[in-house]
Amino acid sequence: MNLDEQIGALEAGVDQINQLIETSVTPQADASPASATQPANAKTAAEAQPTAVTPDAADQPTLQINRPNRDEITMTIGDQTVSLHPTQVGQLIEELANARASMQPEPPANLPPGWRFVSTKNPVMAVQKQSNGDRLLVMRHTGHGWVPFTFSPDMVIQLYMLLTQR
Repeated sequence: MNLDEQIGALEAGVDQINQLIETSVTPQADASPASATQPANAKTAAEAQPTAVTPDAADQPTLQINRPNRDEITMTIGDQTVSLHPTQVGQLIEELANARASMQPEPPANLPPGWRFVSTKNPVMAVQKQSNGDRLLVMRHTGHGWVPFTFSPDMVIQLYMLLTQR
């Protein structure tokens, strides 16, 4: 996917989220929690232990994220719920990561205390040599999907030394 396609996919995703927010903020006669998309086997909010993110403005709807089963995430903004399956979750992660890469402040330079993560042992990877001598290393993380990194020749040497020191 080239940069223009990535930007288009990101803009489409942001538009969908904005539409969902607008729908949840605009009062609608037929909108009720019962009409929201919620699978029959979904757990209650207490059982699913939702993650709530509250925007700065008090009049903004809250975001709740639930995991009703292993292969599904539900996102609720206001009174609108959307069910996301693995492919859609991967698409959302990719679009959010692309957007986050251009935001300030950047993620912390050091690992924050208590940071939780899932690591992938022996990930599948691919390498390409760039025309300027850099190396593109793409690794497949089980949660994040394909994650690309570009290394200058000096950084490749530093990485090799880091990985081979005893």
